[in-house]
Amino acid sequence: MCVVTAAADGERSGCLVGFASQCSLRPARFAVWLSKANRTYRVARAAQCLAVHLLTREQRDLAELFGGRTGDEVDKFALVDWAEAHGGAAVLQDAAAWFVGSVLHRTDGGDHVGFVLDPVQWGGGREGPLLRLSDALTIEAGHPA
Repeated sequence: MCVVTAAADGERSGCLVGFASQCSLRPARFAVWLSKANRTYRVARAAQCLAVHLLTREQRDLAELFGGRTGDEVDKFALVDWAEAHGGAAVLQDAAAWFVGSVLHRTDGGDHVGFVLDPVQWGGGREGPLLRLSDALTIEAGHPA
């Protein structure tokens, strides 16, 4: 599981994502899939970069915020420490690890759109077991799919 954040046109949004994977070694590429029903997708359509964050299991509260609340109703970024990074991306300061990727391609996959990213900046350093799907199964989606 990861949290993906997007920033464009003066707006920020972020959501908990279960569909994400490295998709190329050379060149290094990563893909994240965002639901078309989600506000983060609407912001990401205009974003030049997205930030992808890994959380530890101890950070379930962040997973619940970004997965269980919709940005249509609450400013999630008012509730967390974040900083602007490459391309205006919004990076969560407490993430175990993160990277910012330039959006290379958008691919329609049905109810989700895949964003192929070229990693350009990264950081983090929190240690501990990473949050997995099984850790997040009881988080009720803030924005139904």
